[in-house]
Amino acid sequence: MPAKKTPTKKTPLKKKKKQAAKKASRGNDKPDLLGIFNSVKPLLKAYEPPFNPRLDADSQYDLWSEKEVTIEGRKRNEVFFASLIIQSNYVGFYYMPIYTDTELRILFKPELLKTLKGKSCFHLKSMDPVMLRQIKEALKIGYDLFKKRGWT
Repeated sequence: MPAKKTPTKKTPLKKKKKQAAKKASRGNDKPDLLGIFNSVKPLLKAYEPPFNPRLDADSQYDLWSEKEVTIEGRKRNEVFFASLIIQSNYVGFYYMPIYTDTELRILFKPELLKTLKGKSCFHLKSMDPVMLRQIKEALKIGYDLFKKRGWT
């Protein structure tokens, strides 16, 4: 005896139209990631030298101090400072000074802190002059910290 086929449920036409409209509208809500990346990158490039980029591409950029230092008793040939990476829905701004000194958070404004996910990654989904200014200030604070510790 042949097995019975279970009928497949058909999606009503109205529901299909709503789903298609929702998909189409999502494309309009996507942030201008390249625009965000290109507006923040010059702020990081301002710290070349003393920092050196290892990646300098259209969607990734990073800065390193390539100086021999001792951190917590361990000798290192380099120290990561900051980077930008275009991810699928945001631009990741990875910022090591806040990882090495969590008390820096109290110096940051609420708009920038709202984008902090985890210990040292900011998820940038929009950009305006206020946020740019806050990132510029954060970079200066981090640079001063690295300089004070002899890491630059």
